[in-house]
Amino acid sequence: MARLAAVREAVGGGFEIMVDGNQGAKVDEAIRRARLYEPLDLAWYEEPLPAEDLGGHVRLSAGTTLPIAVGESIYSLQHFREYLQRDACSVVQVDVARIGGITPWLKTAHLAEAFNVAVCPHFLMELHVSLVAAVPNGRWVEYIPQLDSLTVEGMRMEAGRAIPSDELGLGIAWDWAAIDRLRVEGATHIVR
Repeated sequence: MARLAAVREAVGGGFEIMVDGNQGAKVDEAIRRARLYEPLDLAWYEEPLPAEDLGGHVRLSAGTTLPIAVGESIYSLQHFREYLQRDACSVVQVDVARIGGITPWLKTAHLAEAFNVAVCPHFLMELHVSLVAAVPNGRWVEYIPQLDSLTVEGMRMEAGRAIPSDELGLGIAWDWAAIDRLRVEGATHIVR
């Protein structure tokens, strides 16, 4: 709490802060922490419980005013539907690579829209920025610079906002020379 309070004080009320539980809590602990976090006006408490614990997320969401974010470890539209129908989350973090591609990602985002729930996809921000721009409930784009060394240019940012690429395709400018340098001898070669 001291660290989070210090961050809130340092950045002020106009800056959104998120907390990630990495699926590490039990229900009682997650509820207690969420209630402690409420005065800090966090944007969300991410994955406080294991993704399989739908009932725990229902109890947690009912026990706090803090938005609960889930989805990084959810792999089907039906699982998201169960979370949304039971009011077990307030932010959906659907991942295009884990949900099975662009079409199921869009279906999940539109399902969340039907429940008036925001979307903030997990990882692959260079691809997700265009998808978030395509849905009315896209609110945030997660930024993880893990692909920066494998791309010619990173995601474009202007005034704190992610800007979709104007280029054709998925919006990822791969650095093929960097990828080739990291290739393991004998591994399948990437076809361009």
